[in-house]
Amino acid sequence: MNKPLHLSLTERRRIMEGDITAIMGMVILQFCYAGLSITSKLAMQSGMSPLVLLTYRQFFGTLAIAPFAFFTERKTRPKITFPVLVQIFICSLSGATANQIFFFVGLKCTNPTVSSAMANVLPAATFILAVVFRQESVRIKTKPGFAKVMGTIVCICGAMLLSFYHGHTIGLGESKIHWPYVERIMSKTNPTNRQENRTLGSVLLLCSSFSWALWFVIQARLSVKFKAPYTSTTLLCFMAFFQCGLIAVISEHNVAAWSLNSPIRLISALYTGIVCSGLTFSITSWIIQRKGPLYVSIFTPLLLIIVAIFSWTLLHEQLYIGTVLGSILIIIGLYGVLWGKSKEMKVEEEDKVEKATNGSQKDDVELQIINIK
Repeated sequence: MNKPLHLSLTERRRIMEGDITAIMGMVILQFCYAGLSITSKLAMQSGMSPLVLLTYRQFFGTLAIAPFAFFTERKTRPKITFPVLVQIFICSLSGATANQIFFFVGLKCTNPTVSSAMANVLPAATFILAVVFRQESVRIKTKPGFAKVMGTIVCICGAMLLSFYHGHTIGLGESKIHWPYVERIMSKTNPTNRQENRTLGSVLLLCSSFSWALWFVIQARLSVKFKAPYTSTTLLCFMAFFQCGLIAVISEHNVAAWSLNSPIRLISALYTGIVCSGLTFSITSWIIQRKGPLYVSIFTPLLLIIVAIFSWTLLHEQLYIGTVLGSILIIIGLYGVLWGKSKEMKVEEEDKVEKATNGSQKDDVELQIINIK
């Protein structure tokens, strides 16, 4: 009778350690993506085409992750079959090409804060698609299910409030950090044109979130059949490099548009490729394999707060009352969804242990009956 209890305690300890590792990984991801928003905005503000930037991102991302795939998974890598290649190709279309084209063009039309705010549609989009593909259940009549649904709604409401309501500025004063190079680049912004393109940019950012959510769902299925996240990420970036490159070559005929002579263009291309394609895709795939697609998406509200701070510090964007109110709602919704998801996962793990224990006891009883006979 002590053995099931021992197994239960060990299982709970393992789950707790896995939760801490996953949370730390997701927080690191949000800081990586915050740097992407800032550096990419500066690169495009300097005149770099978003399609060219994406092509370089996939190229450097492939080079960055390929060595890890070769050395760490060469002995454990499953066979790369045609169905696996098809799934990776679909992942590259949704999670890399479509998602990033929509995001970067939308970012160019708006600003980092708006792009991060619109990304908070991701939890709702992922939840909807996960339910459609039967990877998540609503269970709204249960407390965890109700918390998941309501937390997602609150996150979206906070993001919408932050995006479309500014209110008065908060008297934080100007940032003490003055970077002449950044100030010179940002001075090229045309406020009138930016206001006209804001609606289009918001729609494109919304499309980006749904494309990203679709990648989460497909990646969750792929990770079950092909448990080699580094290899799948390398193939994904390699395929996306040709996809984005073809689109960029068709739209950009000028050779000068591909130049990386500007420091911010070179830094942005290297950062988005090495960090935001190689590193983040690998971490995300690893976490999806262990926690599921919804777990990854519910951390995106943290990105909004980080980007808002960086935008005020480096880009000298003003903070508004709407920013604070929206951020508060996002944090409340985030913890609501986290609570609901953690409770569901805890119940599922306890059910697995209970079924295993009951199965073992049933086998013991049958064995005793056979011995008696």
